[in-house]
Amino acid sequence: MSTRSTPAPVATAPSYTGPFITVAALFFIFGFITNLNMALVPHLKSIFDLPYAWAMLVESAFFLAYFVFSSPTGKLIESIGYKRTMVVSLFIQVVGCVLFVPAARLVSFPLFLTAVFVVGAGVTGLQTAANPYVAILGPEHSAPVRLTLAQALNSLGGTIAPLVAGAYILTDSEKATAIVSKAAVADTVRGPYLAIAAALLILGVTVMFLHLPHIAQTHEFRPAKEGDSLLGRSIWSYRHTVLGAVGIFLYVGVEVGLASIAVNYFSLQGVSSAKTASFLVSLYWGGALIGRLLGSWMLTKVKAGKLLGIFGIAAAFMAIVSMMTSGQVAIWSIVICGFFNSIMFPNIFALGIAGLGPMTSKGSGLIMTAVVGGAVIPPLIGKVADLMGIQHALVIPVLCYVFIAFYGLWGSKPARTASA
Repeated sequence: MSTRSTPAPVATAPSYTGPFITVAALFFIFGFITNLNMALVPHLKSIFDLPYAWAMLVESAFFLAYFVFSSPTGKLIESIGYKRTMVVSLFIQVVGCVLFVPAARLVSFPLFLTAVFVVGAGVTGLQTAANPYVAILGPEHSAPVRLTLAQALNSLGGTIAPLVAGAYILTDSEKATAIVSKAAVADTVRGPYLAIAAALLILGVTVMFLHLPHIAQTHEFRPAKEGDSLLGRSIWSYRHTVLGAVGIFLYVGVEVGLASIAVNYFSLQGVSSAKTASFLVSLYWGGALIGRLLGSWMLTKVKAGKLLGIFGIAAAFMAIVSMMTSGQVAIWSIVICGFFNSIMFPNIFALGIAGLGPMTSKGSGLIMTAVVGGAVIPPLIGKVADLMGIQHALVIPVLCYVFIAFYGLWGSKPARTASA
């Protein structure tokens, strides 16, 4: 009787669809929270009667957390893994949201800044873990597509946030503070942030029990082993990574700066109510959502660097148009900048870590530290706005977009990789 041999099982590539969807959903969270904090700029400006430069300290407090916590988060990821880092980050955000309650009751600007900083620390951890995790959930060549799709959910959260702010937080503050106390106006943040804290707590517990795989088989993305010659290499020797960090610094700064000053800018251009201005800011972020959805398709036709360069040039042009015009043209030129912002972060990030291999975690840490641009550029825009007017301050976004275009077309080409 002859025996029939059983064919050896064929190894199949692991499916990362489920983990990708789970982690991409977290992009919605930090998109929503980041943009909700931006809505606090005009709110606190009115409550505390602040100049633009001081009001922009809200953004400085949030994005300073990236500078402080990005590198420690990279080490935390190597110690406890991506999943646990995400959970810890969500719980930190819960603490920050709860701090808004005493800040509102005491009507304390320093306490508001503290709450924003703690929330920023949690968002930093979530971003530092989620971005490289999405990038490595599959082939390196398709990382820009995955990051762009995930960032679309970031934009969805960002689009909804101004609508929530307009409905529950923002008032026509000059009129409101003349009728009711500043404490009552400040207290409008309490309900929304408590609701967010509860949602984040539930999400953190949920992620804790979800299965997110370790990327053990993708060796080139993991930290180098003891004795590896790569350990002696400095991440600063990778020109495309360093320039990518500069690009992220300027991109985050300009995107946040425009959104933060938009309510006041639109008011000066004839928009009569804070809610209408908030709706226009929502369209700014909605443009980023549309751009990221379209961008994920464009990236299958156009190289990431070239597309980044085209969008950078287009955004600079729209900012110049807004500077040179007034009324509806000036307003919609800024709103359209949101569309051209869309593919910038994921593509700069993906191009910046390309070819790093085992140095990827170091490159990611450096690039995410550069998000501190959101703490530097907005106050700079605010200072120029105080001295020369908001419209003249748009020269700073123009310069930022020009560098981003340069990075996409020339600066992102690696002069060195991990194997060279």
